[in-house]
Amino acid sequence: MLSILYVILCGIALPVGGVQMQYLWRNQLGDIYSLGLGSAACLGAATATMTGWCSLTMGAFICQAACAVIVSLVALRLDTSRLITFGILFGTFVGSIGTIVVTNAPTGDLLRQYYLWGAANFKLEGVTTADVMASLAMFSAGLAVALLCAKRLTMHYKGEIELSNASKAGLLFMTSVLVTSVVSICGTIGFVSLGIPNLARVIIRPGDIRKQYALSSAMGTALLLVTYIVVEKCNFGIYLPVSATMALIALPLMVVLFRKKSGQDF
Repeated sequence: MLSILYVILCGIALPVGGVQMQYLWRNQLGDIYSLGLGSAACLGAATATMTGWCSLTMGAFICQAACAVIVSLVALRLDTSRLITFGILFGTFVGSIGTIVVTNAPTGDLLRQYYLWGAANFKLEGVTTADVMASLAMFSAGLAVALLCAKRLTMHYKGEIELSNASKAGLLFMTSVLVTSVVSICGTIGFVSLGIPNLARVIIRPGDIRKQYALSSAMGTALLLVTYIVVEKCNFGIYLPVSATMALIALPLMVVLFRKKSGQDF
């Protein structure tokens, strides 16, 4: 049951985070991982796994939180375009450190443990009750802020208002909290945070962000549930990582995404 719960939480948190980034940046390429969150989670998980200083999940929590603080502070000084560039470069820097840590793994078992987390799964091996409680608290806080700020974020996207750098920094931090709540537990899961929000745009034109939240969450949860069933029940006797399996399942959806009408607002 706990695995199913995290399938649902991932199906909500990652698309909602992606929609927030697209509306905040007024750009369809806005993505939660562009700020270095994925790289930070991997670095934290790798360091914790290889050194044993804390659990893998807690290491990902801590490193992602540190990344969120840094990006939020930078957001107070940079405009949106430069913040995106900073996020990409910062993520590359953090990812490079993570690669060094992983390639110096002391044993093959530790390397395998890290890899299976990094490829994403819903097995929740080594996840403690404290990890789950912290994760649920972060998810609740991040989602609550997303809903409370929905009207202002919609107005910002439409150009009716311009959010201050302080407001943007606060939203970025809380979006990071929402994403961290699931990534630190289940690993980094791609496509669902970028592809799903863009698929939702094909069905519902950008406008009220709450409608985008609802549709993206429904689509994200459905895709992850199908992926979970395939991974657990139709795996042909081999281990299927969630991220790789979902990418294969989602491939046909890319046809829908790129066969939009000419001139359609994307």
